[in-house]
This record gives sequence, structure tokens and C-alpha cells, in this order.
Amino acid sequence: MKVSELSFGASSLGSVFRDTKESEAIDAVYAAIDNGINFIDVSPYYGHYKAETVLGKALPGIPRDKYYLSTKVGRYGKDGVNSWDYSARRAVESVYESMERLHIDFIDLINVHDIEFADLEQVVAETLPALVELRDKGVVGHVGITDLQLENLVWVIDHVPAGTVESVLNFCHYTLNDDKLADFLDYFEGKGVGVINASPLSMGLLSQRGIPAWHPAPEPLVTACARAAGYCREKGYPIEKLAVQFSVSNPRIASTLFSSANPENVVRNIRFVEEPIDPVLLKEVMEIIGDQKRVSWKNT
Repeated sequence: MKVSELSFGASSLGSVFRDTKESEAIDAVYAAIDNGINFIDVSPYYGHYKAETVLGKALPGIPRDKYYLSTKVGRYGKDGVNSWDYSARRAVESVYESMERLHIDFIDLINVHDIEFADLEQVVAETLPALVELRDKGVVGHVGITDLQLENLVWVIDHVPAGTVESVLNFCHYTLNDDKLADFLDYFEGKGVGVINASPLSMGLLSQRGIPAWHPAPEPLVTACARAAGYCREKGYPIEKLAVQFSVSNPRIASTLFSSANPENVVRNIRFVEEPIDPVLLKEVMEIIGDQKRVSWKNT
């Protein structure tokens, strides 16, 4: 798959970050495609099936050859309660359920979602083989895994046959405050695994609005990023712009996912990467973040 350097994450369509209007969310999908994005990522977990349902209302209005679609298995939820099931049976059921919600008959990339919540042995022995079988049948095009913890991605790739895992999706690790993903690029390239970077704003850390209440980042990191956002604001250069520009700056990363249910924000992010990054401001922001660089957290 030849994917655009920016990709559309559909988690916002599930009202994950704020209440959203369905019509506006659908327009956000159209804005992404109309402005050159060709990769859309979603999951049944986002909004507990809502994101897939809303996206499924947008996709029939887009020619199928205009986009690649990625969704996931393993992480779900209902009535506000999260649930996980990485069994082979549930993975296969989930693929077909997603296709029904999305109104499509082929998934370009199917991922095992947030494997740190799984028994990694089960992912290796059960979840991935079930998805590979669907790939062999032509139901899905490619198979990948996602996680916050890079070490888990490596462990799984090391314990499955070559070619099983074709891509990884990792989030919050190629951003202004944390570029740990760079340390793993040689490994992924050596294994022939494509790399998708997600959340260039580090789930709100690198934004003028600031983090949502549920954000798991430690307080010193939150404070440092807030200082950096304030400094960028004083310079008339939104930290969101600098963050997106930085996250797409590494040509070894196939694509960077961002999520928005606002079509204006979608277009704005696309325009950001059309401009050159300010190297002086980048250096100054890195200095403000200082010793909080590469401070991470556990997934929730």
C-alpha cells in the first residue's frame, strides 16, 4: 500500500474526545479524501462501535479506489464498559461485523488492537493465525499489530513466521516530546514491516487546548508541554502546527495518523505539512520540554 504521509484516524467519529455532530464528522472524512489523504484507520473500540458506524455512513459516498481502510480486532466495549477478546473465533467474527458496519466487502489492513492488553502468547498462537487465514482467503489484504509499547510489537514479530505481521501502528512515540520510535526503525525495516505513527499531538499534550481529564501522562510532562504550547502561542506559531510538521518529518515512517471530526481542522493539518518547519522554534521547544523528553506512560 502506498499511503499518504498524513492519514485520517476515525476515532474522533466515535466522540472519543468530545461530543460530535454526525454530519460534521462525515464531512471531515470527505475533507480528508478530497485533500489527498488515502488511508483511514478505525476500530470497533472507538466509541464502542460508534466510529465504525459513522464512518460506514461516509464511505459509500467515496469511490473505493480512493482509500485504504484499516480496522482492528481484540478491543471492544458496550454501554461504556471496555472489554477485550483476542480469541481466534472473536477475531474472525469481528472482521465480518466491521465490514457490515462499514458497508464494505474488503478490509485493506486488519490489526490486532493494543496488544499490551492481551496475552502475547495468545496473539502469536491464535489471533494472528486467524487473521492470516482471512488474508489467505482474500477477506483482508494485510495484517498488522498496534500498541503503545514498542517492545511488545518487537516481541510478537520475533515470535511469528516472517511475513505474518506486515505493519505496526504505534502512537505517541514520534512526537515533539517523545521520538522513541526512531530507535526501532532499523528493526522494523529489517523485518520488512511498515510503520504507522499515530497521535502527533500526543493525545492532546501538544495542543493549546491541553489534555483531556483522562490523559495518563505524568504531571511534570504535562507541565513541560503546556509551557511549550504557551511559548509557541507567543511566537504566533501554534504548537499543533509544529507537532504535525515534526511527526511527518521522518521519511522512514510511512504515515502519521491524526484524528478530527472537524473538517476545518482536517484541512488545517494537511496545510501544516505543506509548509517547511521552523528549525529555530523546533530547537527552542525541544529545550523547553527538556528532561521530560521520552517520558512515557502506560496505556489505559
